[in-house]
Amino acid sequence: MVRLPCDRWAGGPLRPGARGRPARGRPGRLPTATGMRTEPPGGPRLPGLPLSLRAVPASVENHVRYREFGLSVPDAVFLPPAVAALLDGPESEPVEFIEDDNRGAIRPEPSVRWDGLPFYLSVKGVGSPVDPYSSGPLNGAFAARLTNDPEVRRRLLAAPAVGSDRMITGELWLKGSPYGGQGELHARTALAVSERAHGTDLAGFRIAPVVKIAFLPERLQERLREISWYRRYRGRFVQEFRLVPSNVRIYFHSRSTVGTDIRYVFDRFGLDSAARALGFEVRFVRSVLPLLTLFARTLVRRPSGDRYSGLDFHDVWLDKDAVLAPDGTVYFVDLEGIEPVSVEASEVPGRIEDQVYRSLYEFSFAFEQIEGERRRRFGGIGGRRDHFERVAREALRDDPFLRLCPDGAGLALEIRNALGEESLNIRFPWLDR
Repeated sequence: MVRLPCDRWAGGPLRPGARGRPARGRPGRLPTATGMRTEPPGGPRLPGLPLSLRAVPASVENHVRYREFGLSVPDAVFLPPAVAALLDGPESEPVEFIEDDNRGAIRPEPSVRWDGLPFYLSVKGVGSPVDPYSSGPLNGAFAARLTNDPEVRRRLLAAPAVGSDRMITGELWLKGSPYGGQGELHARTALAVSERAHGTDLAGFRIAPVVKIAFLPERLQERLREISWYRRYRGRFVQEFRLVPSNVRIYFHSRSTVGTDIRYVFDRFGLDSAARALGFEVRFVRSVLPLLTLFARTLVRRPSGDRYSGLDFHDVWLDKDAVLAPDGTVYFVDLEGIEPVSVEASEVPGRIEDQVYRSLYEFSFAFEQIEGERRRRFGGIGGRRDHFERVAREALRDDPFLRLCPDGAGLALEIRNALGEESLNIRFPWLDR
């Protein structure tokens, strides 16, 4: 078989026949504008359903470079009223949040700006409002039926009823967390990924970094452990503090998403011209492709034997565990499922290919929604495949790990690795014309 050469650089402006400029750097060192520079936290207030939580002082563990984030986050946990009723001592002052996902909350005012984007404080593990076995409400009155501890039951029944109540329970959930809360092991995994990154950038893969882990008071933790259906979570209860650029997900666990209401997304992010919509689309592709190729970007050789390791995804997904910034960039939020995996040298190409396939449908689905709305509003010239090729070339122009290659009548995506070992590169079928 004749192997056609790849384009030296995959880039090029969005016009047929143009040549791209070369990327600077080498595999493993992605050029990026993102840094730890912070700016005054100006920006819009996030829309969402209001949620009032009680701030309770707590012991914490900060990101190793926490001071560089330019933040002032209290050493506290934030609890819904029914959970706060299980504490001893005076009632604390309420803090206003908005709802986010099933067990999260976000402060609606920006906390910091990075490179022109406002980032908001998100807290994971503030309780769930939904009974996992019936989809009915999960509040203090319902939780009182789940415990055999008379003191816990008394406190739950005496808690004030509020419309947006929710609960942290002691039910073992997803192996490493209590239902409605967050477990220490998962939070530490997310923190470890955050500490590998430079701000939000991990070899081109964008993350919503965890900046702090807060530990629930031990007496409260033991009382929560008494609230369960079948199995009790035995670990430490924590909350995970992270920074996010929005509360818009792809198409899962959110009221307004790319998949359910793309018109709202365009309106909310001010995509009111063809140029803005196209730039949004390019940045979407530019940020998702590193997610599809994270293993190759983080590949290292193990110290003994012919083995390699890199980061891979476990029980986390592009559709529900990433958020979309106003400029189109995708940031992965739920980092608890990103961990190193070790494989033999012969297995590296297969692992790289499997990781692309893992999120390829979610990527294609979201791109179709964005492109469909762009064409509906501003029109388009040419077919789907030609436009997708032009967007991909523009998105890849500075990516040292990826380039497009002729592949018969279509295109392949050549995926290079952080070690620069040519034998471990693969070509993935990208586009059939």
